[in-house]
Amino acid sequence: MEELVHRAQQGDDGAFERLYREHVGRVYALCLRLTTDARAAEELTQDVFIRVWTRLGSFRGDAAFTTWLHRLTVNVVLHQKRSALRRELRVVTEDPEVLEEMSPAAPAERAMDIDDAIAGLPPGARTVFVLHDIEGYRHEEIAELLGIAAGTSKAHLFRARRQLRRVLEP
Repeated sequence: MEELVHRAQQGDDGAFERLYREHVGRVYALCLRLTTDARAAEELTQDVFIRVWTRLGSFRGDAAFTTWLHRLTVNVVLHQKRSALRRELRVVTEDPEVLEEMSPAAPAERAMDIDDAIAGLPPGARTVFVLHDIEGYRHEEIAELLGIAAGTSKAHLFRARRQLRRVLEP
């Protein structure tokens, strides 16, 4: 992998294409989990790889390439969400708490699989749940990524798990 990254850093289009093909599925899956929107996930995946291309020179190899790519993906998605929230706040309301509660919860009587249940979570709780329980981030890392307190991250996770239990338990 290191050799492939090095060749891509030197401008080898074939090496970059191999990196893209090897990692596009995981990047798309992460974008989809965080957005719950296939079209947005596709666009964000492309944004991620455009940023990979432009920032590959800054990759020093201090961490594994996959770790760097994963962090870049999360940052691209979170940046897009923050931008969308700012636009929506200007149009809809001055209170970001209102937007948090605008995400409709799915009816409890409807049979759901885990992906649908996660998609039904409020955006903040869904993001924390995906980052913590699926991607393995610690609360301190999530707090830094999202610009919230670690305690807020824990509260979002508690709410997400409680809602998932309610929806998924028979």
